[in-house]
Amino acid sequence: MIASRSDKRYPEPMSDETSPHYLGHRARLRERFLGASGDALPDYELLELILFSARPRGDVKPLAKALLKHFGNFAKVIHAEDTALRAVDDVGDAVVAALKTIRISTQRLIKSEISDQPVIQSWSALMDYCKLAMGNKKIEEFRVLFLNNRHVLIADEVMQRGTINHTPVYPREIVKRALELAAASIILLHNHPSGDPSPSKADIDITTQIIDACKTVNVSVHDHVIISDTGHYSFKSFGLM
Repeated sequence: MIASRSDKRYPEPMSDETSPHYLGHRARLRERFLGASGDALPDYELLELILFSARPRGDVKPLAKALLKHFGNFAKVIHAEDTALRAVDDVGDAVVAALKTIRISTQRLIKSEISDQPVIQSWSALMDYCKLAMGNKKIEEFRVLFLNNRHVLIADEVMQRGTINHTPVYPREIVKRALELAAASIILLHNHPSGDPSPSKADIDITTQIIDACKTVNVSVHDHVIISDTGHYSFKSFGLM
């Protein structure tokens, strides 16, 4: 017996009216991205491209738009912590891994620009790196860049992590680590999750204590920079050291 075209084993081909609206969308989006208009893609489409690797099938546009709505902008999506990302519906390990790959890769690319050369001469790249590394953190952290006598980066280390508005810092620990690394100078960094990079009295006081402690072992402090998601504040530029 010959089956009729209505037999469920031989479904009718999908017409334009019944085809999913995203059919062929991935190929078209990749083509636009690789073409001259790549730089002009809106944020949600750029996020779609990233999400393609996490979601091999289906429409990822709703998820891309949901992430942007939840976090506010593209940068905040990329820098969101794993737990915050998982709070968004339909975000699992694959999506978190895809977004985290972009974040870590960007940090490493920028860090390569400040490695093996005097960081003082690549200050703009250094600030970009610092903002990527800590500008969107939800708790305060205090990190130190240890430099050799040519001002080349030896190590970038988080010395302390704290709460949303306080991080305990111990000058003796910074001095000890500088001696272990044979550092000639250091740059102090910490973030303000509030978004305001202006220093508090406590920030100014601890900076003075660290400078005084470092002087005893001939380690100079180039600057103390406060990072936030809106910008940065340099103690040196504002005459505070």
